[in-house]
Amino acid sequence: MNKALRKSLLLLLIITLSAGVRAADIYVAPNGSDANPGTKASPKASLNAALRQARELRRLNDESVKNGIHIILAGGEYRLNEPVFIRPEDSGTAASPTCIEAAANEQPVLSGGVDIKGWRKAAAKVSGLPAAAQGKIWVSDIPAFEGQSLLFRQLWVNGKKAVRAREVDNDNLMNRILSLDKVKQEMWIPAPKTKTGAIGQMEMVIHQMWAIANLRIKTLTVEGDKAKVTFQQPESRIQFEHPWPQAVIDKEKKMNGNSAFYLTNAIEFLNQPGEWYADAKTNKIYYWPRNNEAMTNAKVVAPAQQTLLKMTGTADRPVSYVYIKGIGFEHTTWLRPSQQGHVPHQAGMYMTDAYKLKVAGTPEKKGLENQAWVGRPTAAVEVAYAHHTGFEGCRFEHMASTGVDYQRGTHDNEIKGNLFKDIGGTGIQVGTFSDEAFEVHLSYNPEDKREICTNERISNNLITDATNEDWGCVGIGAGYVKNISIEHNDISEVSYSGISMGWGWTKLPNAMSGNKITANKISRYGKHLYDVSGIYTLSAQPGSVIAENYVDSVYKVPYAHDVHHWFYLYCDEGSSGFTVKDNWTPADKFLQNANGPDNKWENNGPQVSGSIKQNAGLQDAYKQLFKGVSTTATSAINYVGYDAYADNPQVIEIVNNDDKAVDIEQVKDLCIRNGIPKSSVYQWTNRVVIFSYISNAEAQVKKLKEMFPKAEVKLYTDRFYTFNRKKHCPDGKTVAEWDNIVLSTNLVADAKKQQEYLNYHATQFTKWPEVSKGFCNASFQQLVILKNERQLMLIISIPKGENLDKLNPKTTENNPRVDEWNKIMSQYQEGVKGTKPGEVWVFFQPVGK
Repeated sequence: MNKALRKSLLLLLIITLSAGVRAADIYVAPNGSDANPGTKASPKASLNAALRQARELRRLNDESVKNGIHIILAGGEYRLNEPVFIRPEDSGTAASPTCIEAAANEQPVLSGGVDIKGWRKAAAKVSGLPAAAQGKIWVSDIPAFEGQSLLFRQLWVNGKKAVRAREVDNDNLMNRILSLDKVKQEMWIPAPKTKTGAIGQMEMVIHQMWAIANLRIKTLTVEGDKAKVTFQQPESRIQFEHPWPQAVIDKEKKMNGNSAFYLTNAIEFLNQPGEWYADAKTNKIYYWPRNNEAMTNAKVVAPAQQTLLKMTGTADRPVSYVYIKGIGFEHTTWLRPSQQGHVPHQAGMYMTDAYKLKVAGTPEKKGLENQAWVGRPTAAVEVAYAHHTGFEGCRFEHMASTGVDYQRGTHDNEIKGNLFKDIGGTGIQVGTFSDEAFEVHLSYNPEDKREICTNERISNNLITDATNEDWGCVGIGAGYVKNISIEHNDISEVSYSGISMGWGWTKLPNAMSGNKITANKISRYGKHLYDVSGIYTLSAQPGSVIAENYVDSVYKVPYAHDVHHWFYLYCDEGSSGFTVKDNWTPADKFLQNANGPDNKWENNGPQVSGSIKQNAGLQDAYKQLFKGVSTTATSAINYVGYDAYADNPQVIEIVNNDDKAVDIEQVKDLCIRNGIPKSSVYQWTNRVVIFSYISNAEAQVKKLKEMFPKAEVKLYTDRFYTFNRKKHCPDGKTVAEWDNIVLSTNLVADAKKQQEYLNYHATQFTKWPEVSKGFCNASFQQLVILKNERQLMLIISIPKGENLDKLNPKTTENNPRVDEWNKIMSQYQEGVKGTKPGEVWVFFQPVGK
C-alpha cells in the first residue's frame, strides 16, 4: 500500500471515529421556531419540540445518539403554556444519556409566568381603598390565560415578591383569636380595625402550632368589638374536626396565648407600598409601588403554571439517564388554597380528612386518638418512576409551592449544586409520605420495593427564603426513603425546620433504613413556627446517621404556642435506629420524644470540633451560589441564655437517701427525652438538681419519683426574688450565652425570721439599691432565688466562660453597703443537711456535659 493511500485511509478512519464519539446536539432559543431543524444556526423554539426530535432519533436508532443527546438552551426566557413532559421514551442509557443543558455562559429560564402590562395610575377614587392609598395606586387588567381570567396568589415586580394585601403589616403584630365553636364551625376574633365591605375572596391565615391554615372566609359578622367568622367547605369541616395541629385556645394560661392570625386578600387592607390586590369581579389588579419602581416599564409577573417540568414513567417502564444542567425554573403558582382552602397536617401535607377518634386505638397503634389522610402539594418539578436522573447547577426561584419533588418509584438520582430561593413551600422533597387513601399513622412498606425512593443523593444545594407561603414546610423534606444521602447543603431563612426525615409516627418496621444526613449547615430557621428543629426525624429508620452537621440560629417567634419548644436536633415519635454524633450546635438543646430503640447519641453540642463547623455546608466548588444571597439574620435569634431562663426558670431537686447521688445518666436521659438540655444537670454529694425552663415540670417530677422511688423529689417554683440585668442595670445589656451557678441553703427554722428574710428581698431594689448596683458591676446577668418550704435555690447567671470567684468581689468594690447586706442575710441562713460546720451555701457542680 502506497503512502498516499495509507494517509487517505488513516484520515478517513480519524473522521469516522470522531463522528462516533460525538453526541447529537439539538439547539433551542427564544427566537427559534419549532419548524426549524434544531441546529445552532436554526434552533427550535421550545424544549418540548426538542424533546420530540430527540425521541424520534432514539426511536429510529439514529447513529448520532450513540454517545448521547444534548439539548442545548440558549439564554433567555421560555414562557410555558403547559409543563415540559419527559417520558420513558425520552430515556437514555449510561453510555448515551439525554442532557438538557444551558448553552455555555448563558442562563435559560423556563417560566410559568404571565406578564401583567398596561399599568396606569388610578385616576378616580377607588372604592374600598384606604385613604392612605388613594392617589398612590396603579391599576391594570388581570390578563386572560387559556381563555379565562388568570387566578393567582403571587406577584413579582422586577423580580421581587409583592405582598398580597393583608390586615397587619408585621407578623409580630398579628391578633389572637378569641374563641371557637367546633360544633357550629365558628370562630370569634377581634373586630377588624379596618372596616371591610363584601367578603369577596377574603382569607384568614391562622397559626396552629407547627403549621398554618389558609381558610377562605364565608361570612364575617361584626358584633361590637368582636367578629364571628365562618369558612367555606371543605376546609371548614377539616379545620374544626382535626385535632393536630389545632388552633390554640389557652384558657389555663399554660401556653403563649391563643393562636395568632391575620386576614388577607381584601382591597381595604391595601395600605402599604409593595402590596397588591386582584379584584375578580372587576377583573382589575391594584398595586402600590415601592420606592424606585416605575410602573410604566416595570416587569410584573403573575404565575400561571403549577408545574413546569414533569418526568414520569411507570414501575415497569421508568425514565432513565436524563440530566438537567444549568436551567432556571421560575414563576409557579399553587391554587389549592384559593379553590379548596389549605389545612396542613405537617411538612406542608394538607389534610383531606382528619378527626378525633371517639374510641382510641387502631391495630397498629393502641393509643392513637386521631386519624388523618393527606394530599401532596404541587411542585415546579415533579419526578416519579425514574432512575439515574439529576438536576445540577439549576436555579429554582419565585415559586408558590415545592421546588423539586421526587415523589415515588425513584432510585439513584442526584440533586446537586442548585440554588433554591424565594420558594413558597419545601425546597427539595423526596419520597412517599402518605397516599391519599393511606392513613398517615400506618406503617408504609410496599410489597413492590420499586415504589420506595432509594439511593438518592442531595448535595451542595443552597436553599434560602423557602417556606415563605406555607410556613409549615421545610428546607428539605424526606418521607419514606431508603439509603438516601443529604449532605453539604446550606439551608437558611426557613419558617419551620431545616431538614425533616421520615413519616408515620411509628416504631414499627417500614420502608425506611440506611439514611444519612451529614455535613449540612442549617441556620436562621424557625422564622414563624415552633415545635421546630434544625434536623427533625420521625419513625424507625435502622442504620441511619445524623452526623457532622452545623445547626445554629433559631429565630425568636413571640406568637409561638410555646416559646421554649425549639431545638437544634429533634428525634420525634418512633424515631429508632439513629446514630446522632459529632453535630455542632451552640448548646445541647435537643429532644428525643417517644423514641423507639437503638438510638445512639454521641458528642453533640458546642464542644464538637470547630473543623466540623467549618466543613459543614457548601463545599468550595459550590460557594458561588452565595452570590447575591443575604447571610444576615432578619430578626432576633434565640440563645440558651436569657431566653431559656429569664421568664420562668424552675428547679427540680432529687435527694437520695444514702450518701451517693442517684444515677446521673438516667437523669440526663430523662432531660434529653423531654427537651431539657442535659447541661442543666448539677450535683452536690447526694443531691442532683435540674435547673432550666422545664415544660410541664409536674410531669417530670412524677417521672423522677417513678425512676427513683427511694429518693425525695422536690420542685422549686416559688420565685420570690429576681435580679434581671435588662431591668435593673443602667445599660440593660445582656450577653447571648450564660453559665449558671447553682447554690443552695436553708432558712433558719424560725418562721418570724423567715418572713423577715423575704421582706428584705421584697424591698431590696428600693431600700438597698447598692446590692443590685453591685450585681451590675460584677456582670451578673440574672440572679434568682426560689423556695421550697425553707430550702432556697440561688442561681447566679454570669457570662459564659467567666469565673464567679473573679466576678463576685466586684459586688463590694467601692460598695461597702453590700458587705452590710451580706452580714444581715447571714443570720437567716444555715447549711442544708450534709454540710460541714460553718458551711452555709453549697455549690452544685455541673455534671451534664
